[in-house]
Order: sequence, then C-alpha cells, then structure tokens
Amino acid sequence: MTQISLRDVAKMLDHSLLQPTLTDSDLDQGLALARAHDVASVCIKPYYVARAKEALVGSTVAVGTTIGFPHGGHATAIKVAEAERAMEDGAVELDMVVNIGKVLSKDWRYVSDDISAVIVAAHDRMAIVKVIFENCFLADAHKEKLCAICGELRADFVKTATGYGSAGATDEDLQLMRRCSPPHVQVKAAGGVRTLERLLEVRALGVTRVGATATQAILDEARRRYS
Repeated sequence: MTQISLRDVAKMLDHSLLQPTLTDSDLDQGLALARAHDVASVCIKPYYVARAKEALVGSTVAVGTTIGFPHGGHATAIKVAEAERAMEDGAVELDMVVNIGKVLSKDWRYVSDDISAVIVAAHDRMAIVKVIFENCFLADAHKEKLCAICGELRADFVKTATGYGSAGATDEDLQLMRRCSPPHVQVKAAGGVRTLERLLEVRALGVTRVGATATQAILDEARRRYS
C-alpha cells in the first residue's frame, strides 16, 4: 500500500464527540484537540454545533453532527428539521441514521424517501450526508440494498455504524459496502477503529473516513511512525 503521511491520517478522522456523559468542558477540550491536529471533522452533539463552528473558525476542520441518532426512528420531517437547524448553526457534514425498523421491514420506498429528504435538504446548502446503516442489526441483503439506494440518491458516504450498536466496522461489511456502492459514494468506518494499524487496515479496504474517539492515540502512533 502507498505510504501515507501524518496529515493524511489526520484528514481521515472524524473526531467523535457524542458520548452522552460528555460535559461542555469535555466538548471544548475535544474541539481544541480536533483543531490542534487538523482532523477532517468533528462529529458533535447537535446542541453544541454553533459553539463548534465558533471554536473552529479559521481552521480546516469541518463541523459535523448527527441526524436521527442513534436509532433512526425519528419521523422524516423531524430528521429534516434537525438537518436544517444543524446547518443553520454551522454544520456542513450530517451523519444520519436510516430507519432501522423500516429497513428490516423491507419498506424500501419509505427508507428511500427518508434518506432522500435529508440529502436534498443538505445538498441545497452544500452540506454532505453520511448514511449510517447500523450493520450489526442487518443481513447482507439489507446492506446491499441500502448501498444501491444511497448510490441512486447520491449520498456522499455510507457508514457502518453509530458506535452505539452491538458491533462496529468489520472487514466483511466494509468490503461489501465498497463493492456495492458506486465510485461517487465514499465509505466511512465507525465503531472499533482505535489504533493506527486498524485505520490502515480499513483504508486498504477502500475506507476514506473513520469515526474515532481514540483520535489522540491514533495520531500519536502516526506521529511516531511518520515524523
């Protein structure tokens, strides 16, 4: 595999600041870490998006947040309202959860319309959408169909998991998502990527973004290896 740099590693990372116990002070520390290391983005709790935008002014770190998190069961209109408010507050990347129950019901029209509504709202404002499948609950046929839908709707990314299900990013799922998604849809691995070695493994499978809480540890490893 082609050698990569410390910056390349940093720009694969979406620094996750979503744990329910994180205080405002914790979130501010996370934003400072993201800015200091110039990661790709932060994915922060929705109520803190405006503060994140303020804290990251002048940096190249994008502000992201979640939509329909963590189980995807919000009404579509609520997901769109969440997206609109997040973008008004400064978010430019939206990680939305599919309606998992509707996927398992194979109500593909509902699933498609739900995803489409958020993508249309986001793309109207030049924001990107990462569609979270929560693969641990799905069979391969569900994942394949979701990849096809996301390709047709021109989602920007398909994403393995919220990080709060029973499993995260497996090699098998990442290979499936890359194989079944068109080239214009990128793949984000979330759940269980806690070391540089694992990040490099998923990168080799076609992943371009990683959701991580272990950002500092990954970048410390990368600095030792590449500096």
